[in-house]
Amino acid sequence: MISPKKLFILPIVALLMIPFDSFSQRDYKLWLQYEKKNNPELVREYSSKISGIVSLENSESSKVALKELEVGLNDMLGKKIPVQSKIEGENLLVFGSKLSLDAEIQKKLSKDFEAINKDGFIIKTISHKNKKHIVITGKNDIAVLYGVFSFLRLVQTNKSIDNLNIVDSPKTNIRILNHWDNLDGTVERGYAGASLWNWQKLPEFIDQRYIDYARANASIGINGTVLTNVNANALILTPLYLEKVEALANVFRPYGIKVYLTARFSAPIEIGGLKTADPKDATVINWWKEKSKEIYKRIPDFGGFLVKANSEGQPGPQNYGRDHVDGANMLADAVAPFGGVVMWRAFVYSEHDASDRAKQAYSEFVPYDGRFKDNVIVQVKNGAIDFQPREPFHPMFGAMPKTPLMMEFQITQEYLGFSTHLVFLPKLFQEVLEADTYQKGKGSTVAKVVDGSLDNHKLTGIAGVSNIGSDINWTGHPFAQANWYGFGRLAWDPYLDAETIADEWIRSTFSNDENFIKPVKEMMMDSRETAVNYMTPLGLHHIMDTGHHYGPGPWVSDLGRPDWNPVYYHKADKNGIGFDRSKTGSNATSQYAPEVAKMYDNLATCPEKDLLWFHHVSWDYKLKNGRTLWDGMALKYQQGVDQVEEMVKTWNATEKYVDTERFKEVQMLLQIQLKEAKWWRDACLLYFQQYSGKQLPEGVEKPTQTLEHFKSLKFPFAPGN
Repeated sequence: MISPKKLFILPIVALLMIPFDSFSQRDYKLWLQYEKKNNPELVREYSSKISGIVSLENSESSKVALKELEVGLNDMLGKKIPVQSKIEGENLLVFGSKLSLDAEIQKKLSKDFEAINKDGFIIKTISHKNKKHIVITGKNDIAVLYGVFSFLRLVQTNKSIDNLNIVDSPKTNIRILNHWDNLDGTVERGYAGASLWNWQKLPEFIDQRYIDYARANASIGINGTVLTNVNANALILTPLYLEKVEALANVFRPYGIKVYLTARFSAPIEIGGLKTADPKDATVINWWKEKSKEIYKRIPDFGGFLVKANSEGQPGPQNYGRDHVDGANMLADAVAPFGGVVMWRAFVYSEHDASDRAKQAYSEFVPYDGRFKDNVIVQVKNGAIDFQPREPFHPMFGAMPKTPLMMEFQITQEYLGFSTHLVFLPKLFQEVLEADTYQKGKGSTVAKVVDGSLDNHKLTGIAGVSNIGSDINWTGHPFAQANWYGFGRLAWDPYLDAETIADEWIRSTFSNDENFIKPVKEMMMDSRETAVNYMTPLGLHHIMDTGHHYGPGPWVSDLGRPDWNPVYYHKADKNGIGFDRSKTGSNATSQYAPEVAKMYDNLATCPEKDLLWFHHVSWDYKLKNGRTLWDGMALKYQQGVDQVEEMVKTWNATEKYVDTERFKEVQMLLQIQLKEAKWWRDACLLYFQQYSGKQLPEGVEKPTQTLEHFKSLKFPFAPGN
């Protein structure tokens, strides 16, 4: 008799073989379009190098890799390439892990194998028995799968495959998406529809999207997913839901993706029947150990827990007079026997500290440096407030050399216009990663902290808050797919240039035509700065409307806590605007290394892009271009609007290069962005004008509505709330 478990696994294996293009809509296929090459010379060149495909293994991951090569190459070259199991013939594409290669090929690649880690791959043109072949290999079948996707990207982007010599390894261990998905199907700060996970139908019903989600992530090297919201629900840890999580883990495994869960700190009380969740209590310690054992019995490769504790009302160790170390280490001990990790979020701020919210995470966590267990990694947002359009890098990077720190970026655009605004986030990510902490002198970049190279940490990672939902195009905006893609590429290699990423994505998603690529890439590269200009120029931050965070709300001042109110951050008055974080103010600058603190502390050397983040500045202060602060700020708002108008023109000129459906989608969304950019400009300038008392400078369009009109706008059903 076949066990129920085996009956359940059979359809998953079958589903793994369904080609991605069974869904015909281009929007759905992301950057894995595999469009047929329309250049005969290019097709001949690729075909001459690939006369056949040789699969040396038969694992589930190898089957996935083979299907990918067949679908990708057959579609792009417009012909069926034969598959064989032995290296017989010439100009073959051979793939398999190290142990599947014959001794001669292993020997030829021995130095390359020494240069890669467990997820790294080799793509190399070699001579074997006097015949040329392309070999894709690595130390395991998941690494080979990464190599297969990388090879297909070369063909997608019209790169040469002659005399290949690629040896590539990820710079971080954990490359993970944080889904803020709730068990009721909603997504907190999600702007692309409902949650992907249909908990009601799981475990029996495996949606094709689960497979295609895993496939898209594997194509960019993402190897982990946290299925549930950091504002956690303890029910996910009950047997009813763990059976469903197991089903997803089974789907993701062939793609190298581990499942992680958010752990609600009060779970021992809520679902365990205990009277306390004190991390020092023996019954609590034992409860978490038994719960971990239960999870790993179902999911042997379970990744571990992500925890938000004592933050924004979430329970945590401080409820019991304990600290973050006590809480994180208790959970770390529970998963350690199984190789699990604990990702402990550092996003904390207290209503009892009225000085400066930007200082709190540093003040709370830096004293704990070196006290966390080896399998704990502290997850730190890129900036000290909360995923703003621009923030200086978080001062914790460079301040905790004895503790692995994990970057947390937000891919979903909570503060950047939701999924209706075109904003290419890898520019933001790169800006943060390239920032110099000066921890060990010049060149101690945030990227070196994150990849462990600065302090020799072996546990490393980058997390991205997902922008994925049930919309047919996954991300709500066709160009928001580039932010998912770009996050994965930077998680693999934090030193990649955003322009390289944009070029890859455009070619893989839309077209290899230079007449399309050049203007669209320029538009993408400028888009983040454009958004900063029409939302929060010159270091302004946290001036969005309350609750839903949709649109401007610099006037909001009546919320229950000071640090929830925009007026707390911009501090506009008749004397000027900005938050004084210099040594004459909150002294947040002192949390940075002396070289960085000195730069930010001095008005003359503080970069103007961060000016109002660190200083309260007079309306008449002269900027570097000779304009007053008021005029300069107003012109930045206008510049942002003008830039969106240019984006509209750029996109309208691309119609002949793009399919009608996606062209019209982006065209309509850009009109929304333009309307909302003007809204931001007019509402903010009218509000701040009350304090400056100055006229708008020449070149800035006059608002057509009153400040009272903008204040009266309400959005009770804004998405992602």
